[in-house]
Amino acid sequence: MENQQVRKPIRSFVRRQGRKTISQQLSFTQYWPTYGIDYQPSPIDFTQAFGREAPLIVEVGFGMGDSLWQMAKASPELNFLGIEVHEPGVGHLISMLVKEEITNVRVMCHDAVEIFKHAIAPATVSRLQIYFPDPWPKKRHHKRRLIQPSFLDLCVPLLQAQGIIHCATDWENYAEQMLEVLSAREDLKNVAGVNQYSERPAYRPQTKFETRGQRLGHGIWDLLFQV
Repeated sequence: MENQQVRKPIRSFVRRQGRKTISQQLSFTQYWPTYGIDYQPSPIDFTQAFGREAPLIVEVGFGMGDSLWQMAKASPELNFLGIEVHEPGVGHLISMLVKEEITNVRVMCHDAVEIFKHAIAPATVSRLQIYFPDPWPKKRHHKRRLIQPSFLDLCVPLLQAQGIIHCATDWENYAEQMLEVLSAREDLKNVAGVNQYSERPAYRPQTKFETRGQRLGHGIWDLLFQV
C-alpha cells in the first residue's frame, strides 16, 4: 500500500518565538494562572474563567496587546478574550493588565483556528475583532491570509444574534478581499451598507500598525459585519 501524503494546513501566521524581556517573562510565568486560559479541545466555561457573566469580546492576533488593554479598561462591563501565538506579546499584555489593574481580560496563547473549532461554544461571542492581520502582500501568499471563506465558516456560528465581526487593515488590496469575502455571506450584513467601509468606531484605539500605515501613506479600512 502506497503512503499517502498528508497535507499540512495553511497557516495565516508564522510562529515567532522572539526573546521575552525579563518583565514579559515574569508576567507570563507569574500571572498566567490569573489571566491565562490553557487550550482545551472542548468548549470553555467563560463565566467561570472570568468569574462573572458578561458580553464576550474576542480579539484574534492582538500583537503586543496595547489596544486590547485600553479597550478593556474603557469598557469594564465587557469580558475580553485575547488570542495570540507570539509569547512576548502575551507577556507584554499581561504585564500591562497587572500594571493597570485590569481584571476583565483573559488570554489564550494558541492557534485561533483550533480555538474556534473546539474551545468556544456556538452563539457565545458578542464581537469578534481582527485588527491589522498579516496582509501577506505577495500574490502567491494570499492563500495565507486569515480572512477566507473557510475561516468565516468557523467564526460566524460563534456569534450571538446581532453579533459583530470587526476587521481593520491598512492594505487596500486586503481590504478589498475582506469586503468581498464578508459580503459573500448571506448570514452577514454590512453595517455601513453594501460595498461600503465603516468609520473607525470610538471603541477601537488607534494602533501602532495604524500609525505606521498612515505614516507610509496607507489608508485605513474598517469593516463591520453583523449577524
